[in-house]
Amino acid sequence: MKIYDTLDEAQRIIGQHWKEGQSPEQEQVLEFARDALFFISSTGQPYLFEDYRKQPQAESPSRASVPTSTAELVRRTEGFFEQLLHGLQPGEERELTLVIIDALRFIASTGQLADFESYLQELDAHEPPRVVASFDTREQAERWLKSHPSPPHCAHILIAGRYHTVAYERATNGRYLPASRALEYYLASLEEGSAPAAGASFETREEADAWLRAQSAPPKRAWVLISGETYLAIYHPHINYRALYPLSMADGYVINTEMEPEGSPRGRSQPS
Repeated sequence: MKIYDTLDEAQRIIGQHWKEGQSPEQEQVLEFARDALFFISSTGQPYLFEDYRKQPQAESPSRASVPTSTAELVRRTEGFFEQLLHGLQPGEERELTLVIIDALRFIASTGQLADFESYLQELDAHEPPRVVASFDTREQAERWLKSHPSPPHCAHILIAGRYHTVAYERATNGRYLPASRALEYYLASLEEGSAPAAGASFETREEADAWLRAQSAPPKRAWVLISGETYLAIYHPHINYRALYPLSMADGYVINTEMEPEGSPRGRSQPS
């Protein structure tokens, strides 16, 4: 099984332990484990995680540099799944439970707990889906992808402001940049949640672009009107990129909360 498929399958194990009426503590650790798996995928690290699992690991990763609450939640989540291991016979369920434990240890031992905490805050604030790079043209993006020693598989990038997914098959060195619907789903989820209320209005797109560029501390997202049409102004702090997207891009997209498509409030699905 390929590592990104393994990460997907591990989510199934978490779902098996999700119960109606479960304690707040159990709900918290299950959500934390779920998000750890998605963090590895959405930041383009499936292959790094695969390599990590093949190496001898330190007994206890250091967590001294991260908030105590985060380190404690890692410890409790590890403990929950380690306890489950005691009752499991060798087989797929045991192996996938180990994947969850290893995902938590991978994030901690590679010094990413602070970034993981930031990722969780982005999800809770319903910020735009994270991107790792931006390019003005497809040619620029393809040159970057071709020269990259280990492309971030499953991560999002922007090409001319539009979402694309980095698809990298390490075994064959296949490298692709399919278009992604993450932004369309994200806009649809915002529209479904509440009616957009514009905070600024402009006659032309050029005026709106100039306003957005002039913001010294731009909001992560803000609704504006351009010639009477609703747009979402987005700021991607990780790459210092600003963009305007018409809400009409969401037309025809329906949010299925059971499937939790990419770009949904908690961003749970794999990029496509």
